Formats: sequence, structure tokens, C-alpha cells
Amino acid sequence: MSDWTAGYVADVGYTFGIYAELNPQRLKLAFLMAGLMPPPNGTACELGFGQGMSANIHAAASVTEWHGTDFNPSQAAFARELAAASGANLHLNDQSFAEFCSRSDLPDFDFIGLHGIFSWISDENRHVIVDFVRRKLKVGGVLYISYNTQPGWAGMAPVRELLTEHANVMGAAGSGSLARVEQSFDFVSRLFATNPMFVRANPNAQARFEKAKEQNRAYLAHEYFNRDWVPIGFANMARWLEPAKVTYACSAHYLDHIDAVNLTAEQQKLVAEIADPHFAQTVRDFIVNQTFRRDYWVRGARRLSALEQDERLQACRVTLLTSRERVSLKTTGSLGEVTLQESVYGPVLDMLADQGFHTLGDLIARGACDHGLSKPQVVQAIFILAGSGKLAVLQDDDVIARATPQAQKLNLHLCTLARSSTDFHEFALPATGGSVTVDRFQQLFTLARSQGSDSVEGWAAFAASVLARQGQRLLVDGKPAESDEVQLRELTRRAVQYRDEGLPMLRKLGAVA
Repeated sequence: MSDWTAGYVADVGYTFGIYAELNPQRLKLAFLMAGLMPPPNGTACELGFGQGMSANIHAAASVTEWHGTDFNPSQAAFARELAAASGANLHLNDQSFAEFCSRSDLPDFDFIGLHGIFSWISDENRHVIVDFVRRKLKVGGVLYISYNTQPGWAGMAPVRELLTEHANVMGAAGSGSLARVEQSFDFVSRLFATNPMFVRANPNAQARFEKAKEQNRAYLAHEYFNRDWVPIGFANMARWLEPAKVTYACSAHYLDHIDAVNLTAEQQKLVAEIADPHFAQTVRDFIVNQTFRRDYWVRGARRLSALEQDERLQACRVTLLTSRERVSLKTTGSLGEVTLQESVYGPVLDMLADQGFHTLGDLIARGACDHGLSKPQVVQAIFILAGSGKLAVLQDDDVIARATPQAQKLNLHLCTLARSSTDFHEFALPATGGSVTVDRFQQLFTLARSQGSDSVEGWAAFAASVLARQGQRLLVDGKPAESDEVQLRELTRRAVQYRDEGLPMLRKLGAVA
């Protein structure tokens, strides 16, 4: 009998995360900053979509036609449930890569995305995917691919091999993946406690292991325990993708573009001297000890002239996704935590504080006139704020209008799921084509409001009834609420905050009616 799992963990569902890099709208700013022409967003495909959260969010928040596959039928069924709720132009399957990629009825794609998958599959499947990209990615189209990489995994790779070997050889028969994960981590903890020479020679490996022990067990099952797993160096990835006729465009992780927060002056000078762009990336990975790359590759890059780049950047519309007071003036790069300049970021945030829709050109002009800021200062500030997730580039008004009904339907369905689950933390945003983080109580307040309740007291009472039916208590001052009265009072406080802060922003961005 054939093994349909192909060595991949299948008895544990993948997590319900959403990965912003899979939003085709998001690559626009990264490409413009790199001086490249962004592609259109007509058709997109995700290979290995997991629970389908990213595909559903990005389809519902746009007018892009999405296709995708994930071999796990349970995950595909859930993803289709979400698609049916929104009514978005989304076509999801539970086919293997070989089955899906050989289909003759698929369109050509402007965007193909793979989050992490390339690290966890066999060489046979890698060849299938590369051939699919070669045949189905349009000229000018973009491949997003993220993957575990060297040298950051150099010390931890033997630990991962030890964990999986224990699970395969010593794991209790019939115990399931989660139990084997727990057994393997317990064993390696005991091994490390004996102070083996490996740990003394690789102290960072033990630190990584201890951090991994704190993570979600379902995530660990997928991250560490698949049969096929390999960290791929950048140069090797370039060789894999060469038959697909794509070239490296830029990092999908915005902060990677800012050398000042990742490389010392001496390191920047060394990298700048390297003429070969692929070798420069390899050297950079050694400098920052890269463990996970998030890259955009393009089929037929068109480099913009300085004038075209400037005009397109200035035409970009952006908005702040949170209140001005909630934006920290700190960011983190490979060099550690960096404090952003108050003299630059303060005025930029003040201009964005109304959470309105602003063109970058308007911000540049106002920054120069009112605050003496240069164009590069404003552009970099916008880019770093976007990289931190506090700001996003907006879609065209007609796209926002067409996407709004389906995004709101999906968000209400997620609110319904939030009655009994804490797995869902995002709303689809038609304004940006992406998502914004919300908590369970904001979802419950939204659901109450959709059912006709128009007061914070009503929203709080609805949330309290949901918690009561499940015997759940809110944490108040770090402790479970002592009584129903205390719980209701805390929920009312949160409902007021949602009414005054969260709801106006979500309505402006099209997430809720």
C-alpha cells in the first residue's frame, strides 16, 4: 500500500498561522524599494497551504483568483469551509504536488507561494515544484519561497536528527506524533543534562533546544519530525530554481533590506565589495547566522529607472494599522534591538495618527515642509513601520470595494469559530489585501454586534455568556476572575476600548460593517 503522507506528519493538524509574505499585495513595496517593477495580482497559487488560513485571508481580502493544494484532506476540508463562508474566488484541493502540478486546467500565475514547504519535502517533490514554476509562473511573475537555511541550522541540525531518530526507533508504537514529540524532547533533555561534548562544543544548540521545548507541540511535530528535512543554503536554492528561469529579487522580510540594523559598518563594506549577488547573499547569511530565509524570486525582472521608482513610490497609499500610541520606537535586526530616531519617526507617526489613507508623496512633502525631513528619511521610516506590521500599503479603491463583502463574511465566520476556539487571531482587511491581529473578545464583540446588539453592555454580556457555557474565566490582574461580576466588569471595559479604538479602525479598513 502506498503512503500518501510521503513521510510528512499527517496525524497532527498544522497550526492556524497567517503569513503576511504570502500576500501578493505586500510585495509591491519591497519590489519598489529594490528598484523592481511589481507584478499584477490577477492569479495566485499556494503550494502546501496547511489549514488554508493565509490563502483564505488573502483571497477574501482581494479580487485575486487563488488556487492551491495541501495533501492533508482534513486541512483541505477546513480550508474549503472558510472559502465557502467568504465566497471568494478560491479553489483548494487535497492533491499531492505531483497530482496538482500536472493538471492542465490551471491558469498561469502572477504569484506562486510556498511557506517553509521546500525544506520538508523529498527531492522528487522539489523537482515537481520547480517544473511547475517553470511552466506556470508568468513572465514578470513572482515566486515567494521561505525555507530553513544554513549556517543558522548548522549546530541544531544534529539535534533535530537525534530527535527524529528517537521518535522513529524509541517512540511508543501507536502513540501518535504529539506523544513521540514529547518523548523525544524528554530524552534529549536527559541527554543534555549529562553535559556531552557536543553541548560543550555547541552551546548555542542547547539554547535553541531549550527555546524549542517551549513551543507548540503541533508546530514542533511539523517543524522537526518530517522524514524529509534539510536546511538549504542560498546558493543551493539558486541552483534548484535555475531551471524555472527565475532570479533572486529581494528579501520578503522588509527589515532585511535595512543594512544598518543587521550589519556593522565593516560588514556592510565587505558585502558591498562582492560583485556576485548570489555569493553576497551567502556571505550575508554567514554574517547574520541566518536560520530561515524569506525570498522573492522573479521571472524576468524589470529594473525601474530612478524616475519610475520615485513616481511609483510616491503614489503608494499607506495607513497605520494601530493607534499612534501603540507604535514602539524600537525594532529588532540581526544586531539586536535598535531605537528608532524620535526626530524622524515622531513626526511621521504624527502625520499618520489619524489612521487615514495617505500617499507617500504627501507624507514626503509634509515631512519636508513641516518637520525638515528628507525624502530618504520618510521613505525608510515608512518601510520599517511596514516591516514591523504597524503600517500597510493600500489597494486601489475599486479593489477594496469589491473585496469588502467577502472579507466581512469570512471575518464573521471566524468570529463564530472564536466562540469555542482561541486558534483564530486575524481579520481579513480589504484595504490592504492582508490581515490584522484581533483577540478572541474583539471577535465575540463583533459577533454580538452583527446579531443586533448595539451597546458595550450587550457585547460584554454576550461574551460573558459564551465563557460561562464553557466554564472559562478571564485573567484579571494575572488571576482568574473571582466572580461573574468581576468578569462582566472586565469584559465591559474591553468592550468600551474596542468601541473607541478597535472598531473605528476595522470599519475604515473594511474588515467589519
